Amino acid sequence: MADILEQYAEVAGADVVRHLRQLAEPLKGAKVVHVNSTREGGGVAEILRKLVPLMQALELDTTWEVVTGEAEYYQCTKGFHNALQGFPVGISQAMLAAYEATNAQNAERLRPVLEEADFVFIHDPQPAPLLHFCPGRKGKWLWRCHIDVSRPYRAVWKYLRNWVQAYDASIFSLAAFAQRLPHPQYLIAPSIDPLSEKNMDLPPEEIDEVRRRFELNPDLPLVLQVSRFDRFKDPLGVIEAYRIVKRMTPLQLVLAGGGAADDPEGAVVLEEVRRAAADDPHIRVLLLPPDAHRTINALQRAADIVFQKSTKEGFGLTVAEAMWKGKPVIGGDTGGIRLQVIDHYTGFRVRTPEGAALRTRYLLHRRDEMEAMGARARRHVRENFLVTRHLREYLALMVSIQRGLEDRIEVGA
Repeated sequence: MADILEQYAEVAGADVVRHLRQLAEPLKGAKVVHVNSTREGGGVAEILRKLVPLMQALELDTTWEVVTGEAEYYQCTKGFHNALQGFPVGISQAMLAAYEATNAQNAERLRPVLEEADFVFIHDPQPAPLLHFCPGRKGKWLWRCHIDVSRPYRAVWKYLRNWVQAYDASIFSLAAFAQRLPHPQYLIAPSIDPLSEKNMDLPPEEIDEVRRRFELNPDLPLVLQVSRFDRFKDPLGVIEAYRIVKRMTPLQLVLAGGGAADDPEGAVVLEEVRRAAADDPHIRVLLLPPDAHRTINALQRAADIVFQKSTKEGFGLTVAEAMWKGKPVIGGDTGGIRLQVIDHYTGFRVRTPEGAALRTRYLLHRRDEMEAMGARARRHVRENFLVTRHLREYLALMVSIQRGLEDRIEVGA
């Protein structure tokens, strides 16, 4: 497993990997458990798929557990997701009862692992009550919120806060997302894995093959959005922006994404997008399988401009993915996109379809600026949003919690 770290030294630098080893030294052998609600679909699963093996390579005894439930549980947690992002969602007592009962059942199954762990990272609201059902726990429990909770619907946040406040600490992606809680709060932005199939370099022949497979015209500019089919990603707004641009500048659009096991609304939104795009031969709506990582990689490399026109966004890993490939991103002026897209420098932030269309036309008619912006975008990701930085901050957090209130912590020469 140690070899995996040397692979990252080639991308992020030998000093970065040496620092990771130093930070991990006092944590060797610690039992670390990550818990979320799905192994496939969505940014949390993508992050854990690489973060867990890297922790193992640093000799932390790390595992990844997933809570499971029935339809009513997922309907409830999707309601939580929408409410935390500001929508006034009514959640019935029956749904709340299903949510609590599901967590109690999962706790029964996971209790031996969770109660013996030195560190437990609980990701997002789905498994938040697990702490309550593990009274014999010995380690530190951290609630990691990946959602934009800057302006949550208060009734739902008040309910969830009752589960979250007992944690030893919480982690948010941005300062704007932090909430009043009776414990320390930490800020750690998400990251991408530069060596994964979704982000590794690809031969030109593979990119051309993906163009042919989806009947994309190599002579037409390509704009792309990769995301779950979710209303907060605003796929209908992307289609509207494309149609505004198309009145004066020929181009083609791809909306590519997949579903997530914990998102019951995805099929409804996908059907809405297909209806909106049905009459246009230059729009491709692609429902991709969970393992289509190289396909997404090739689409991002084939694109001239990448959209992430979200109206709410905890972070938006697809933004960093596109920027890593040297693409300017036109993103929604919201949440974690603001960390990544430096307006007029690594891309543009917009609020409306009209704004997205204006910036798209600007870039399509200024190829030199498009390439320069893409180069700056890649550099910004290398310096700030690779998984090595993410891991470093998790390790530093664990060392800090392990050592308590010491003013100075030595982590090795």
